[in-house]
Amino acid sequence: MPAPLALLLCTILVIVLLRLDREQARSVSRALWIPTLWAFVAFSKPLAVWFGSTAESSMEAGSPLDRAFLISLLVLAVIVLVKRRFDWFGALRDNRWVLFLIAFMLISVFWSSIPLISFKRWTRDFIVVVMAFMVLSERDPRQALLTILRRVTYVLIPYSFLLIKYYPKYGVQYGRYSGSRMWIGVGLQKNHLALLCVISVVFLTWTLFRRWKGRDPAVLKIQTPAEIVLLVLTMRLLMGPRMTLTYSATSTIALVLALLMSLALYRMKRRGSSPGLKVLKIALLVIVIYGTVTPFLGKLSILDISSALNRDDTLTGRSEIWAFLVPYALNRPVLGHGFGGFWTTEMRELTASHAHNGYLDVILNIGFVGLLLVSLFLLSCCQKAYRALKADFDWGILALSYILMGAMHNITESTINTLTSSLIAIILFFSVISLFSGAEAPAEQISESPRGAP
Repeated sequence: MPAPLALLLCTILVIVLLRLDREQARSVSRALWIPTLWAFVAFSKPLAVWFGSTAESSMEAGSPLDRAFLISLLVLAVIVLVKRRFDWFGALRDNRWVLFLIAFMLISVFWSSIPLISFKRWTRDFIVVVMAFMVLSERDPRQALLTILRRVTYVLIPYSFLLIKYYPKYGVQYGRYSGSRMWIGVGLQKNHLALLCVISVVFLTWTLFRRWKGRDPAVLKIQTPAEIVLLVLTMRLLMGPRMTLTYSATSTIALVLALLMSLALYRMKRRGSSPGLKVLKIALLVIVIYGTVTPFLGKLSILDISSALNRDDTLTGRSEIWAFLVPYALNRPVLGHGFGGFWTTEMRELTASHAHNGYLDVILNIGFVGLLLVSLFLLSCCQKAYRALKADFDWGILALSYILMGAMHNITESTINTLTSSLIAIILFFSVISLFSGAEAPAEQISESPRGAP
């Protein structure tokens, strides 16, 4: 099939899917497209890559095009929130660990060696919080978040397949040293696409299960078959060109554990039991501690399944990266090098673009104090998800699945060191809106209906 025809057919498919989304989410306002557009960019390549804009662009300075886009979204979001008379102080009070974390990130900019660039990086994280508040300000915050997940899946998964098959210039990369072919789709690199895939698989599996149980009826007969096809396509993308589940090992393991946990919780509910909050918190804390000590030990000390996943003892060079970075972490263990202040061009040339361990990356940037705040944030997310589990079991399951995947994923990848990461942003969104179990947010939170918002 010619590439232009494939592009046309893919675009028609996406339009049809988005029309299904519109029928599914009539309670959300048009303003929800602001955080949706942010999610499209966060889950895919930066605009500068799509449009080939390299003017004044660097790893430190960033892209002027992306910066202008994000600032525009921020301004629009603030205007909408002001119009809705959003209760900023109430939202921050209900999410105090988010406030403490983002505030400490800002304070740490002052001891960064590149404070101006660190502040720009902090601003990108602050924008994520504002996008979460945009979701919270909707009439039905939970439906709004599901709508964003649905739109991301409906748009980015089909276009990823299109780019890989018909536009490999954008959808395929080759290893710098190995020369192996890697699928990246709409992502920046292989693991970026894998993260999009596991987020979509969890969402689609959850949606289809609820529909099977009669709790989420399809708006049209075509919706269920279309989502089944999307689920199969997403799994195919996750398996990569070699058709193996070990292609993106970290993401796949995190996905499998999340699905197994969901299955176990559903079976426990059917038997009339449920895990206690302390059990969930301890399990999460064990994962965080294990992920933290792993780079300092230089290997997976427990359950080392690297050989089963077709990985060498160095975890594809990760142990060498950790050995190089740990002394830098121990040089400033308490406060770190300042948020966004460690990864400079010189440092990337010496080793890699990130630590391949989110907990180590947090220590490098904001020290063990920052890691403590991140851990408390995750524990607070777990507590909110547990409360949601009691009020709306399905919703609590979905939230816990993403929290577990986030904690597991960061053992050998780096996403938790910034709120701009797609998976951590989703966890943040769930945390911010999890207090609301009804169809509408409370009156004191929103004093003006968002339906009339721009």
